[in-house]
Amino acid sequence: MNIKKSLGIRIKSLRKQRNLSQEKLAELVDISQNALSYIETGDNFCTAETLEKIITALGIEPSELFDFGHQKANDELLVEINTMLKNTPEKIPEAYKIIKAIVN
Repeated sequence: MNIKKSLGIRIKSLRKQRNLSQEKLAELVDISQNALSYIETGDNFCTAETLEKIITALGIEPSELFDFGHQKANDELLVEINTMLKNTPEKIPEAYKIIKAIVN
């Protein structure tokens, strides 16, 4: 796992979820838009101080920034989903409805 790349993808994802442009987040964090772009692409790593500012600007807990579970390979995700459903078979009909709604 490339931590710089994973962290950058996560920051970008969280920024977009909050409808923030790179320019706005960079302004809130007090770095240049180019610096933020390099962080989001994994080409550069930021200081602990900048990480704290990003966490504050995004309004998240530090642990949420390092939650890279969504970046797993499809095969890994399918195994996890299968395991979760095996452990809670009563949820299979609900999961089916959700997946069907997403696919259609």
